[in-house]
Amino acid sequence: MESSYEIKTFKNKKEAEELLEKSRNRIDEIDNDLFDLIYQRTSLAKDIALSKEYLDMPIFDKGREDIVHQKIDDLCTDLGLDNEIIDQIVDMLTILNKNEQEKILRRNVDG
Repeated sequence: MESSYEIKTFKNKKEAEELLEKSRNRIDEIDNDLFDLIYQRTSLAKDIALSKEYLDMPIFDKGREDIVHQKIDDLCTDLGLDNEIIDQIVDMLTILNKNEQEKILRRNVDG
């Protein structure tokens, strides 16, 4: 994924205001997409939790997390993104999924 970022020069204030509004609207659209993807990702926790329970696996899978973090490192390098920040975001998503898995497994045990 290549960045389409280029330094803009403006002919007038109106042009700058239009770009600002267009960019903010696009960010809002992307935020909506991100939340939808986070919801979809978290929804998979039920399948993962039930599979891990059946396979007698712990919720925390260091091997899987290492693979995910290596993939993130590679993508960050390729895209020129701040690895440390993206790593923190992925850690938060992982925590969200683990918490959801724990809730599902507790419901299974508690009825």
